[in-house]
This record gives sequence, structure tokens and C-alpha cells, in this order.
Amino acid sequence: MNAFDRDLAGRLDALRAAGLHRQLRRVDSAPGARLEVGGRKLLNFSSNDYLGLATHPALRAAAMRAIERFGAGSTASRLLGGSLAPHHELEEALAAFKGTEAALTFSSGYATALGTIPALLEREDVVVLDRLAHACLVDAARLSGAKLRVFAHNDLNELEDILRWAASRPPTGSRPARVLIVTESVFSMDGDGAPLRELVELKERYGAWLLVDEAHATGVCGPDGRGRAAELGLTGRIEVHMGTLGKALGASGGFICGSRTLIEYLVNRARSFIFSTAPPPAAASAALAALQLLQSEEGRARRERLQANIGRLQAAPLPGLRVESAIVPWILGEEARAVAAAEHLRERGIFVPAIRYPTVARGAARLRISLSAAHRGEDLDALVAAVAEWLATQTQPKRA
Repeated sequence: MNAFDRDLAGRLDALRAAGLHRQLRRVDSAPGARLEVGGRKLLNFSSNDYLGLATHPALRAAAMRAIERFGAGSTASRLLGGSLAPHHELEEALAAFKGTEAALTFSSGYATALGTIPALLEREDVVVLDRLAHACLVDAARLSGAKLRVFAHNDLNELEDILRWAASRPPTGSRPARVLIVTESVFSMDGDGAPLRELVELKERYGAWLLVDEAHATGVCGPDGRGRAAELGLTGRIEVHMGTLGKALGASGGFICGSRTLIEYLVNRARSFIFSTAPPPAAASAALAALQLLQSEEGRARRERLQANIGRLQAAPLPGLRVESAIVPWILGEEARAVAAAEHLRERGIFVPAIRYPTVARGAARLRISLSAAHRGEDLDALVAAVAEWLATQTQPKRA
């Protein structure tokens, strides 16, 4: 082993000692409510495929048609020669779906954040994040070079203090500082929602902008799954609507919706868009098929099944599980305890990986249980029984 690998091996040993080592688990089946992992059939409660669309026949057929017509890859960035018809058709449909003037798609949700936030802000500006905002939003804020301020999760008083401070700062250049508030509408690790009405009122009061990431709400919340902003009638009062195509829509990629001016500006300034090969045409066509399905009677029925599954788990007598959405955090604290709980469930045929630092804060390790419309009642009963069994082993008195 050379010096380079010895250094990395030492770092890996430190991760193992801290209970933070991770490894890939090969899946030998299509995504869905059931997976084949390591030769075993497991119930899958780890997926963001909230409506069970990833293997839907309509999405598969759309992807195959796109491959037959456009090939497997886009071969170039959108500005060079990779801006294929499926990309444009998807963006037109996304804008109509979200009720905005225009839309722009990216290769992933992460690339969406990393392209958008640094394009909007410069060093003299201010970006204000909810403490539980997703890592892609945090990394994008840091990459922008703007002054970064963080407010306690959903704490409107602390946010207003920061906005008041930002508004009182003297200009450092030829213009006042831009201020961008960044939040998720449904938070990826806790499953709770942001107070969007109050956030909109605050940003308007202080002349700030607002970016709302609807990654875990698109397809699930609001009319036809248009998200929480649409559900609350706030679409036209939010400057930047962000979302993903790889969760409830069952495809892949990310998107920004907003004014035509915003989208034109991002085409010219979002580096992750400008310098990336365009997403495969099959992915864009599959996402378009998912959007169409969301607005159909079948889409409504799938959302109703998902809500029924959420209600079923809410009614289960399981202390420690907070069920507010399809994302159910089971917070266990210590990393080793979360790993042990995940192993207990896996032994009983249920796949829910442990979530640990740095995905969540130290001491907040958990199992992140994700519900889907594809889960059956007996699947949820098996999950409840396995969780209850593990909880019982933790409360039994130790033998002398």
C-alpha cells in the first residue's frame, strides 16, 4: 500500500470507529415496494418513488420510444447540440404544470441547486438557509460566495432578525445586496413542512427573494401533485420553484420553474447547465409521461393510496415515529443504535438503511422510512410489527 492509500485507509478506519462507514448495496431487481438485495427479497421502505411510477408501463414505453428515435445519449450540452425535442417538450409541460412562465431542466437535483444559487448571487449578497435544508442547497450557497446565514429550523423570528440585519447593511458596491431565502417545502429527512405563507410574507416585507425546493412535494401535495406552493395559492409570489424528476415522478433530473427572464438568465449563467452533457432523452420522455399521468385519474388514485398508507402508519401505536408525510423519521440518536435497528429490520425482511452524520446532525441518527402508493396494507403491518419488536427489546430490563 502506497502513502496515498495508507492515508485514505486511515480515514476509513476513523469512519468505522465512529460508526459512520457506508457501503453500497447491490440491488438485483427493478425499484419498487420489493427489492432483491444480496439474494434476499426485502420489503423496500427506503425509496423516494412515492407514487410507484419508476416501473410504470407508461414511463417505460415513453423512454423506449425516445431511445428508438433519439438514441441513448444526448452527446453534448444543451447549448452546443444536445437540446433535443424531449427536453423542450418536458420544460413546456413543467411550466404549465407548475403554473409558471417557463422551466429549465438539469441532470440532477444536486446540479439544479449548484447551477441556480451561484448564478443568482455574488459575494456582496446574502443567502439565508433553513438549518435543515438539503446538502445540495447548503453546498450551492457556499459555492455562491455570498454571505451565508442560517436560521433554526422553521424559526420565523430568527429569520426575521437575519432579514432585518441584511436590510440594514450599507451597500458594499454600486447596488444594495440581494437577499435570497432558501427552504424546502417538505423537508427530506424530517418529513415536516415549511411555513410557506409566513416565509412569503417575510420576504416581501424585507424585499428578499425566495427559492422553494419542492423535491419531496412535487407529485404528492397540492392539486394534481403540483406541490405545496400551488396548494397554498403562492405560486406567483415565489421567485424560484425548484424540484426533482427522480422522486414521485419516477424518472431522473431536476428543474427550475419561474419567469421567462429567470430561465433565460440561468441558460446563460448556470454553470452546471452550461457545462454538462444534456440528460438522456429517455429520462426526459419518461418524466413527461409521469407529468401526464399525475394529472390523470390514475394519478389521483395513487395519491389517495399514498395518503391512506400515511394514515395507516399514523394510527399505529409506535412511540418515536413522527408521521406527517410520506417521509417518516425514526430518530434513534446514536449511530450504532440506528445501524442496529436497520439490521433488525433487515433480518425480518425489511430494507431501511440507517441515516447518519453528515446527512443528519451528530446525535440525530435515524431510520428514514419512506412510504409509497405501491405499499400494500400487509407491507405496513410487517413494518409496524418489526419496529414494535425492536422497541420491545430496548425496553426489557437487563438480566442480573
